[in-house]
Amino acid sequence: MRNHPIIGILGLLIKGIGRRKRGIEGGTVRNVFPKKPTSDIIAFMLAVFPGSFDPPTFGHLNIIERCSRLFDEIDVVISVNPDKKYLFSDEERFSMLKELTSVYGNVSVHICKTLISDYCRKVGAKVLLRGIRNTNDFSYEFDLSLINRSLNQQVETLFVPTEQRYFLIRSSSIKELARYGGDISAMVPPVVEKAIKEKYRAD
Repeated sequence: MRNHPIIGILGLLIKGIGRRKRGIEGGTVRNVFPKKPTSDIIAFMLAVFPGSFDPPTFGHLNIIERCSRLFDEIDVVISVNPDKKYLFSDEERFSMLKELTSVYGNVSVHICKTLISDYCRKVGAKVLLRGIRNTNDFSYEFDLSLINRSLNQQVETLFVPTEQRYFLIRSSSIKELARYGGDISAMVPPVVEKAIKEKYRAD
């Protein structure tokens, strides 16, 4: 019984605890236990969710809602590419997103006409959020994340899988359906659906 391995291990543990206690009491051991975090060292986490948002969809809002619970603050950034043709203007997309995200106290909407890596540097953000629907999305976004990383070493890209019910939502499909009078109510909020129909009615 004296040579039982469990008893031997317990004996070593008790001896170790005794040495640690004596060291602490004698002042010979420092930083034995980690200090409790203080408000001075808790990092403020700002994440950036960029996209064209042309139009804003339920898929976009789902990513925003989920990530708003993970980060202190989220900047939803409307990326503007002068070489790309949009259905909605920068201001129209801004207005819709502003209304749709008003329920989240830690989400703000911005327009960016520069590289998103430069925007992150300007606001001090270290996390880029990207929604992923499938492997094709991942392949494209992975390459893009490497480019952004090369432009700003402080930025990490976080891939957020799309919920299954939003798997088939694509801006191109929404616009095509709306153009021919299809039902898009399951893909976009009412305010967006109304704006899209007005666009095509005017055309």
